[in-house]
Amino acid sequence: MTTGPLDGVRVIDLSTVVMGPYAAQILGDLGADVIKIESPADTVRVGQYRTTPGMTPLNLNVNRNKRSVALNLKDEDDREKALKLIDTADVLITNMRPGALSRLGLNHADVAERNPGLIYAHAQGFRGDSDRAGNAAYDETVQAASGLVDIANRAIGRPVYLPTIIGDKVSSLTIAYSVLAALVHRNNTGQGQRIEIPMTDTMIAFNLVEHLAGHAFEPEQGPTGFNLSMAKGHHAVHTSDGLACVVPYNPQNFRDFFAAAGRPDLVEDPRISGYMIDPADSDDLMHLVDACAPALTTEQWGEVCEKHSIPFAPVLELDRAHEDEYVRDGHLLDVVQHPSEGAIRSIGIPVRFSATPGSIRRQAPLPGQDTADVLAEIGA
Repeated sequence: MTTGPLDGVRVIDLSTVVMGPYAAQILGDLGADVIKIESPADTVRVGQYRTTPGMTPLNLNVNRNKRSVALNLKDEDDREKALKLIDTADVLITNMRPGALSRLGLNHADVAERNPGLIYAHAQGFRGDSDRAGNAAYDETVQAASGLVDIANRAIGRPVYLPTIIGDKVSSLTIAYSVLAALVHRNNTGQGQRIEIPMTDTMIAFNLVEHLAGHAFEPEQGPTGFNLSMAKGHHAVHTSDGLACVVPYNPQNFRDFFAAAGRPDLVEDPRISGYMIDPADSDDLMHLVDACAPALTTEQWGEVCEKHSIPFAPVLELDRAHEDEYVRDGHLLDVVQHPSEGAIRSIGIPVRFSATPGSIRRQAPLPGQDTADVLAEIGA
């Protein structure tokens, strides 16, 4: 029985923190045999709430479906063992800096000579041919360098960082789909290749999908920035008993919303009398939605919005996510038994395959727990 669509693919995870490890975990969830070469200094193994040294929540969330091999790459013997493992691999994922890879004899030219069919995915903060290539990069620097901080500053008047490591995680997804594309090419031609995934370039492209706006034309026909998402009234609303997303998108949505809120005067507002909303009016109208939302409970608004096809969702409180019916029924946060940590909540696989479903075959390993077994497989 297949463990997923990538059954039979071997991935070497030579990366740290979140971006590379999360990408490798996704491939592992889809059936790949992922071997993580690591040292105990990986920062995801340092932090709060650990019950066993190295077994932090972040580690549990980015290193499942992997086998852990502890090797000191500065040691010649250990480095040769790592190279022997790479010889057996279909994919290598790394976010080490180019200089370090070269010093260790682990750059693309070195390993491709030994394994020409290898997909070598190298992720870093900035493009390799730029003057920033060697700069340290963290999610905050990437949010700044990609324009995301500018978007936040223009939208809310403060140059804040999004409270999620979005640069890392979007880049993880980019690594995953790029590796899959390269595997298709390799399977068709036998040719491996190097893939460079710069976080900043990835996030610039991601941000500009909607925010390029008027600058999509030359000469530009207006400013950058997607009006709807940058509007001051673009936020969840307070109902009488909680928070909800209620987003009327057309005049009929607004009329039905205001009627349900008991505001017949607003139903007759000339700004919602036609078939389209003037973008210049959208911010003021959303402020009215905000003001009217406390008229009903979250559940009542859910019923109203479902009846009238108004986009709606209750705000999921993360502290109570495991109690949420949608989360529970989708097995998105099940309690499982971890070999060393006992009962933990395991994040589910969000993608459904009809023929080759992914699977969680092993929880995140202890540092180096599989070293002996993996090295025995290659006679090292």
